[in-house]
Amino acid sequence: MTALLLLSLLTVSLVCAFLGTRLLIWSSALLLTFALFAVAGEPGWISLTLIGLLLAGILVPLNLPALRQRFISGPFLIQYRKMLPQLSDTEKDAMESGTVGWEGELFSGKPDWKKLLDQPYLELTSEEQAFVDGPAEELCGMLRQWEITHELADLPPEVWAFCKKNKFFGMIIPKQFGGLGFSAMAHRAVLQKISSVSAVAGSNVAVPNSLGPAELILHYGTDEQKNHYLPRLAVGDDIPCFGLTGPTAGSDATSIPDYGVVCEGEYQGKKVLGMRLNFDKRYITLAPVATVIGLAVRLYDPDKLLGDTRDLGISLALVPRETPGVEVGTRHMPLNVPFQNGPVRGKDVFLPLDALIGGSDMIGKGWRMLVELLSVGRGVTLPSSSTGGAKMGSLATGAYARIRKQFNLPIGRFEGVEEALARIAGKTYAISALSRMTATAVDLGEKPAISSAIAKYHATEMAQQIIKDVMDVHGGKGIILGPRNYLGRAWQGSPIWITVEGANIMTRCLMIFGQGAIRCHPFVLKEIQASGISDPDQALKTFDKLLFGHVGYSIRNAVRSFVLGFSRGHLSRVPVPNDRRLASYYRKLTRYSAALAFAADISMLTLGGKLKQKERLSARLGDVLSQLYICSAMLARYEAQDRPSTDQPILAWAFHDAIYKIQTALAGAVDNFPNRYMRLLLSLVIFPTGRREREPGDRLGHRVAQLLLSPSATRDRLTQGVYKSAANGHPVGLMEEALPQVIAAEPLERRLLKAQRAGQLDAITWEEQLEQAVSLSVVTRDEAKTLTQVRELVLEIIAVDEFESEVLELGKTMGNEPLHTSEAA
Repeated sequence: MTALLLLSLLTVSLVCAFLGTRLLIWSSALLLTFALFAVAGEPGWISLTLIGLLLAGILVPLNLPALRQRFISGPFLIQYRKMLPQLSDTEKDAMESGTVGWEGELFSGKPDWKKLLDQPYLELTSEEQAFVDGPAEELCGMLRQWEITHELADLPPEVWAFCKKNKFFGMIIPKQFGGLGFSAMAHRAVLQKISSVSAVAGSNVAVPNSLGPAELILHYGTDEQKNHYLPRLAVGDDIPCFGLTGPTAGSDATSIPDYGVVCEGEYQGKKVLGMRLNFDKRYITLAPVATVIGLAVRLYDPDKLLGDTRDLGISLALVPRETPGVEVGTRHMPLNVPFQNGPVRGKDVFLPLDALIGGSDMIGKGWRMLVELLSVGRGVTLPSSSTGGAKMGSLATGAYARIRKQFNLPIGRFEGVEEALARIAGKTYAISALSRMTATAVDLGEKPAISSAIAKYHATEMAQQIIKDVMDVHGGKGIILGPRNYLGRAWQGSPIWITVEGANIMTRCLMIFGQGAIRCHPFVLKEIQASGISDPDQALKTFDKLLFGHVGYSIRNAVRSFVLGFSRGHLSRVPVPNDRRLASYYRKLTRYSAALAFAADISMLTLGGKLKQKERLSARLGDVLSQLYICSAMLARYEAQDRPSTDQPILAWAFHDAIYKIQTALAGAVDNFPNRYMRLLLSLVIFPTGRREREPGDRLGHRVAQLLLSPSATRDRLTQGVYKSAANGHPVGLMEEALPQVIAAEPLERRLLKAQRAGQLDAITWEEQLEQAVSLSVVTRDEAKTLTQVRELVLEIIAVDEFESEVLELGKTMGNEPLHTSEAA
């Protein structure tokens, strides 16, 4: 009976922990269980007394705040303050900036799926859709990849003029300032379409609508700055750029050596209080053509003209191009994807203090301004551009794999190619859902610091993996550059997008989990803030409440992780109980959400401030959070589109791929955890029945691959929003036009092949064999005409370009020495 009582108390505790009940309810349930045994007189007064004393010794101090604070919370708060790593002001700004959305639910260990499914599935307004179908479509028809990347190394003048006339550079600027006032979803749609044709055009449109000064001015600028700059930026009278990165400050942007000194000087004939700036920036998109330069510098006041503080912190300034001392105009050449990009330098550039964005009131607040707005831009710009490239890759590769034949069979029928096609389709589905979800978050008013980092990292990583598979399937067709090539520059440029707006290694190792563990966790940031309260009594009371909420949260997630792992998620609540397959998806995500929450708490508890240096562990836990978020985005899309059954294979492939990556990341975190005792605990709790997830199977991959090879509603949904027109000789558009004709001709080709194998056709050339086939009634004359037309289409599609040698020898007519060597710079 003693064992039964202890087992009953343990069971009650496990149930309360699994459900996440409050401490008072948990305590009451234990006392009620004990009371029932006591009333029954079992298991005897000695055992009851000992167990009762044990319960009282645990529950009384836990439920009496005064005792709890004196003997538990107080001593722990002292140690906690010692454990906290030292954070710089910029780190604090980054940690506290932005908002937390669905990623916070995933970090909770018990996500409320109703919140996800209740989010609106945003669509474009009629005005926005008209812009995408009109000016954006027209712009894509003007873009010639070879002309842009090889002949001009720039957009043609008429394209620049068209973009300005139609306010492509003013999509985020409100109508009251002459802009288009578009939503983030419209911004995404425009960038997706343009980037499906030209990364150069996509970049030139993206920057003014991202971290270009327009957004900074819009949110933080003075009325005078808004009224002056925004109307000019909207119509392209001013072209913006923003200078942050320098030769010695890249990912560590807070250590920028560029500085400004507060002083008096002459500006436009008047003596004013201002700042003298010295800076050296590089990799600045649009810098060579920019007329207004946004600039991040550290501002100093050595003469204390503004107060007693010498180092005023990072501040943001607006520098007109024509300001004396500014050096701009030379260009970098980023991997033969020649969007306007180059250095910006300045020597003793004097400007009044009202050149600071937001004026003197915003001195020292530049880093927080950048972090908040960079998260918005990062969540829209690169994920949208990557989506356009991925969708175009799926469209082109599916068509090419059906049109291109080897061994008398479309190459898309070969298992090796099917494997690549499945990856292309599955990752395109994931990128598209991910970019839509982050754009939706922005439109719903969030400043998504964590989810934007997830979107930037994984969208660009998957896009790079997709272009690798796309190139592999296309073979020589993708390698030979020229007007017919629609892939080469995308392949060359793929490393660019994993580098800009925060290098992907840094984003994965430091930002997603490093920042997410604090921002998404329901207690950690609040505990840090509570530990810094100056009033000791208030600090202890606040910290005590948070600490014991955190303890309960950790116990709950440990129990949930173990129980859901053991039951394979079957004890979790799902929003779609009537759909067995979808229900299993939600169960898996709920299970791994609890596992992530538990692993994160163990990591923070045992490693403390050292977790900051454990980048591999941080990266792996970030991978778990990321894949949970991507899976959520895919399920939200699938549900919002009324669960199209024909899309299910692609969803299934992408989902199982993500779940397998979650298991791999958790396994890596567990197997390499620095503390061996915690390693055993983590393994037991997270993988109680072993590691049973598997990569998507061959049969599923076959079904997915075949969906890319033929026109269908599923293929249309997967590639929706990219430029598909054959106007002006767009190669992929021509392939799309030819694809139905090629498919229709396949039965005729099989008849020819059958006759050839039967020995009926013995002519040498294809044309002669076709004439024989007509004479033998294998095909009719009209069918022979169809075969001839299709053959001509196919030969044009698989053709590559060739050049006279002297045409490629650019060094004969152009200087091949860079203007600045790296040493000189």
